[in-house]
Amino acid sequence: MNPASTTAESHVMTQPSRPGAATHAPRTIAVVGGGQLGRMLALAGAPLGFSFRFLDPDPSCPAASLGTLICGDYHDPAALASLAHDAEVVTFEFENVPAEPLAALAARVPVAPSPRSLAISQDRVEEKRLFEACGMEVAPWAPVDDAASLVAAIDAIGLPGVLKTRRMGYDGKGQRVIRARDEALAAHASLREVPCIYESLVPFSREVSVIAVRGADGACAAWPIGENCHRDGILHSTVAPAAIDAAAVALLQHHVFGIMERLDHRGVLTIEYMQHGDRLLANEMAPRVHNSGHWTIDGAVTSQFENHIRAIAGLPLGATSATGHTVMVNLVGTVPPLGALLADPSVKVHLYGKAPRRGRKLGHLTVVATDAADAARRLRELEALIDGPLSPAA
Repeated sequence: MNPASTTAESHVMTQPSRPGAATHAPRTIAVVGGGQLGRMLALAGAPLGFSFRFLDPDPSCPAASLGTLICGDYHDPAALASLAHDAEVVTFEFENVPAEPLAALAARVPVAPSPRSLAISQDRVEEKRLFEACGMEVAPWAPVDDAASLVAAIDAIGLPGVLKTRRMGYDGKGQRVIRARDEALAAHASLREVPCIYESLVPFSREVSVIAVRGADGACAAWPIGENCHRDGILHSTVAPAAIDAAAVALLQHHVFGIMERLDHRGVLTIEYMQHGDRLLANEMAPRVHNSGHWTIDGAVTSQFENHIRAIAGLPLGATSATGHTVMVNLVGTVPPLGALLADPSVKVHLYGKAPRRGRKLGHLTVVATDAADAARRLRELEALIDGPLSPAA
């Protein structure tokens, strides 16, 4: 694709028209962000007849080849105007995009999920308050604005604890574990003394995520709950359905449906929980498609990506039931040779077109197993494959 025009530091990249192409324009969905989630949204939406336009500062972002790319800053009014022009709806693929410009954009074009959902997910204090207002149990926490409030929080909650930046931060970033009182001020200083929250460090046995979708008509659906495993603060694998009793499933789905209704949310929303004994503590939410839901591409009747498109475009939701026991493993930092990944005909490979870099998600693998025991075996096989001798991504 070649540059077609530039406006106010934004750079529009378009695909050339094809001889004999249809004269009517397809319905356009505009996406803030052109990462792998945007890429997978486009892959899911194209069979439904949608075209895509992306805003991203990186001209080589993963979604660049799947639609029109506006290369510009997320705060740039001209870039945002170009993104939204003639679009049916504007959505976003990660929650660290600015909520204020999207709220202004919503006066001219539908934005889904709403900027309100986005703004609350960006502020851990507001997020905790929302969880508590909806009757969800959370780990003990307190806001931290300065050294004095940090000391007060430790006095009230105790040690050990986790100091997290109030805004931004993902994949383990923006967090410091505090195990002794004399570590507190240094931990806050290492986070540049920005507003934070302090939480009790919960010795959780596992993390599970609830992914649900709400349509334009208020209809809600949820996928089977997934169990997540992390390495170095980055999601390593998800197995779904998780081994969890029906009463807990019903409670967690009740929570996520209540959150979506309260926010008048439209699209996919994810809530991560930490399990501590018999307690399920709400940790954080993401008002978007989520890495722990990648298994739905190959392991559910309708993926999270397709249902997000359906929801924001005002279409009926698809079925969210699982087609088996699915294992998803992330490829982080580097990727084995493609031939090795494809040697097992049952493994599905999803590469994002990103250059290798330590800690960077480059793709994922999924395999649909017959039962929970088979899923555990297949997870070990995939881990052995990706933990073996690696080469740069092809």
